[in-house]
Amino acid sequence: MTAFKDFNFKLLVVEKLMYWDETLLPAFSMAEHLRARGIEDLHDYVEENGLEFTVLAEGRAFFEELEIPAHLLATVEELTLDGGHQVYMECAPVWDGEDDIFDVHSLDDLDLLPNLKLVTGGRALEHMVPGSLDVLAARGIAARH
Repeated sequence: MTAFKDFNFKLLVVEKLMYWDETLLPAFSMAEHLRARGIEDLHDYVEENGLEFTVLAEGRAFFEELEIPAHLLATVEELTLDGGHQVYMECAPVWDGEDDIFDVHSLDDLDLLPNLKLVTGGRALEHMVPGSLDVLAARGIAARH
């Protein structure tokens, strides 16, 4: 079992594999998940329960429990930090990108990505994890700002 230490780092990997590469399937849809529970309007559900600026428990549970096989992790050559990721919208459907709920806090999970060559969003990562550009450089991973 592959265990990620940083949930938000894992979400970057999920974004790449599930929503960009479409190799980690089926893709999770919060709207479909809630419809299966009889909740028809995702945005009403979020607003009525005061969940506007939080990761919904359903999304957190799904992605925390999601197993990512090592052979798929080995295909990740690039990660991109971007507030518009689909995985973020599935976790926090009305998130406005104005807070730090999806900030990466640790680079300990880099060991899970043996073929990572590039991180796009290096300045943002350096803001989240001071010294991260040095860590990437020491591993031979390029950072694009």
